[in-house]
This record gives sequence, C-alpha cells and structure tokens, in this order.
Amino acid sequence: MNCNEIEKLIYDYHWLRKEVSRLEKIVFGFSVPIKSIGVTQYGVEASLPKGSLLKSEAELAALDVREKRLYKRLNMYRKKVFAIEKIAELHLVDDQELTLMDCMMEGMSYRAIAAHLGLSREKIRTLKNEMIGHIHQNCHFLHELKDDKCTV
Repeated sequence: MNCNEIEKLIYDYHWLRKEVSRLEKIVFGFSVPIKSIGVTQYGVEASLPKGSLLKSEAELAALDVREKRLYKRLNMYRKKVFAIEKIAELHLVDDQELTLMDCMMEGMSYRAIAAHLGLSREKIRTLKNEMIGHIHQNCHFLHELKDDKCTV
C-alpha cells in the first residue's frame, strides 16, 4: 500500500466499524462489541450459548448469494479494522501521533484536528505525512490488505 492508500484506510475506519456491526447483525443475527470479547460473564449469561464469529462449511453452503457476498465483505472489513487498530496500538509511540491517529480514525478534518491540538493546519499536515511515512515503512502487514484484482 502506498501512503495515500494508508491515509484513506485510516480515514475510512469510522464507517468501517459501523459497517462491520451492521453486517454482523445481518449475517449472524447479532453484533459482537470488541470490548466484550474475553470478558468473563456470571450467572445466567455465562450458561447461555454464544454465537460463533465463524461459519461452518455447512452454514456457508446454506447461505444464499447475497449472504455469501455480505459474509465475504464482512471478513474483508474486519481485517481492515483490525489492521488499523494494530497500527495505533503497536506502531505509534508519540502522544501527538496517537492523538492525530485517533482524530483521523474519527474522520475529523485538518481544521478540526488543528483546533483540537492547538496547532496550525500545515503543522498537522506535516505530522500526518511523517506518521503515514513511518507506518508505510514499518507496517508490512498492510500490504496483505491490498486487493490484488486482475482483469481477464
């Protein structure tokens, strides 16, 4: 992925999360909030069956064309959301870069980010370009997200 594609991926995060939740509700019938994964439950909730985030081969075969398309898109969007969260968690150490990344993930404009951080738009643009360049050089797992589509 080049720097422009990485920037677009970061800016797309806010709607990707919403779309993942929507697709989970359609495909699975429920949405799993990220923060509830791995949380211990007690009482009646602990004894209730949990839905699986993966479909078995029989369930995949039983899906109609639309559901298969949605399931495929859901898995692709999950990978993108996970990759963006992994970048923010593992590869950024500077507080200003983390704040900039969070603001970009929320879809904020340069002007809004500049007002939030108390910096000029040009300084925000410079910080963003440095951060994206750092991500481009160090995050090799992003190259797997790029769709390798070819025409026949």
